Amino acid sequence: MSTTEPAGPGQAEKKLRPERTNATKQRLFEASMELIGERGAAGVTVDEIAAAAGVSKGTVYYNFGSKSDLIAQLLRHGVDIMLGRLQDIQGQSSDPLESMKNMVGQAMEFMDDYPSFARLWVSENWRTPGEWSAVFAELRAELLAVIGSAVKRVADGYKVDETIARGSLEAAIFGAIFVVGLDRQTYNPERTREQSVAAVMTIMHGYVIK
Repeated sequence: MSTTEPAGPGQAEKKLRPERTNATKQRLFEASMELIGERGAAGVTVDEIAAAAGVSKGTVYYNFGSKSDLIAQLLRHGVDIMLGRLQDIQGQSSDPLESMKNMVGQAMEFMDDYPSFARLWVSENWRTPGEWSAVFAELRAELLAVIGSAVKRVADGYKVDETIARGSLEAAIFGAIFVVGLDRQTYNPERTREQSVAAVMTIMHGYVIK
């Protein structure tokens, strides 16, 4: 069932108020992320999002046009944050394996900071066909490109198992980050971030030939 709702009135009369608009959008993002991460996109209404953000229902439509657009932009917003963190950590170590470990650690930290986003990604990403399939495909490609660059640096700096398909390796790391991170949050909160990172890094250690 589609979650698209009709856009509210007055969109042609929008005025540019960057600081106020950005602050309102951030509140809407945070409220949406929490609610949708807990109950799924179909289980949350615009009224609930507006109430949680402390704004009117019309403000949601003013900023996003529809609930479907809000969720698409929410996914974009979350991935932009993660990409920024991953890109900032790149190159901080001369050892490509250590650099990859740092990236995985940053991804785990992101999931600690935004657990609802991780739940939203996993719950909605595998719906086929899904309302946001095109959005997920684009964002997934961007994340895999960053992981792929890190894997290439490892392959350039170490002797690796060339029989392993690079794309499959990147997907394995990508999937492991979400699965291991969510497992820790949901079932094993006593597990440290370092333990979770070490588990994901066994994939790379298996790729490198000792």
